[in-house]
Amino acid sequence: MRKLILLSLAAFFSVLCLRNAVAEPQQPGRDTQFIVPAGPGGSLDIVARKLQELLLKKKLVSSFVVLNKPGAGAQLALNVLDQNLGNPNFLMTLPTAIINNSYLGVIKTTYKNYTPIAMLLDGYIGVLVRSDSPFKTAKDLIDQLKKDPDSLNIAIAASLGNDIHVGVAKALMLAGVDISKLTFVPFKSSGVSITNLIGGNVDVVGATTPTIIPALQTGKVRVLAIGSPERLKGPLSNVPTWKELGIDTITSSPQGVLAPKGITPEQVKFWESNFRQVTETQEWHDFLEQNQWAPRFMGASQTVDMLASETKSIEEVLDKLHLKKQ
Repeated sequence: MRKLILLSLAAFFSVLCLRNAVAEPQQPGRDTQFIVPAGPGGSLDIVARKLQELLLKKKLVSSFVVLNKPGAGAQLALNVLDQNLGNPNFLMTLPTAIINNSYLGVIKTTYKNYTPIAMLLDGYIGVLVRSDSPFKTAKDLIDQLKKDPDSLNIAIAASLGNDIHVGVAKALMLAGVDISKLTFVPFKSSGVSITNLIGGNVDVVGATTPTIIPALQTGKVRVLAIGSPERLKGPLSNVPTWKELGIDTITSSPQGVLAPKGITPEQVKFWESNFRQVTETQEWHDFLEQNQWAPRFMGASQTVDMLASETKSIEEVLDKLHLKKQ
């Protein structure tokens, strides 16, 4: 009888411990996996690895592993978050391309099914031509496209309807071009787009600043306009903004951080605080300047509001491009 009582007590305490373990929220910052919805070496990957470096350097986390999950319009990366509901140690790069891909039907979910943590930076989209192009200014290009919208091939990476496509099209739309008649040609990467520009296979390229800078330094391309709110520094300091040219738009490719659905407000605050600390370091600002990115830290609630605003703007352009849900 005594043995039976002891066994019953042992079983009771085992169940109690299990319940407590389940009820106890997981501690963020332990064995964290940061999922990048792109391959190694691209802008999303570069940012993720800088975050890893600084979080570990400042001892804000005990472990932070970057994992690349490219493909399917970020769906493969989002699947990891779906498989880890409520777990604060699974994070992902938040590109606004998720909005585009949701509208286009490339992915079957939206950012609303996850937990936005923070927005970190803005990468600006520029328009390039060859250095020997007859288009010396953005006005030259716009005048040609107004007259004959399908006369030029415009290269983008890496898919129709993405942030670069929308960024280029939005500026041209506001300039009076019929963007539904433009010819956009997708390439695997912006690097490949620029190679085809230099080789004469396309006439114009849309790309973000980290890719533009090394291309510009070759002397083989010219940047006609950039989508920043004011002129950038360094090698892009002579490039006019769309705003300077009388076209009131900012064309950017923001990056932030996304977590699974179901994490607690305290866990959101943990990550929001840590990413804020990272983005306040001199190393982070030097990193952004090197790539001509702009700091854009927003906390969780601000990020949600920003994504709602971006959704409206992106869907308007995609509709004008006649890109509908699949």
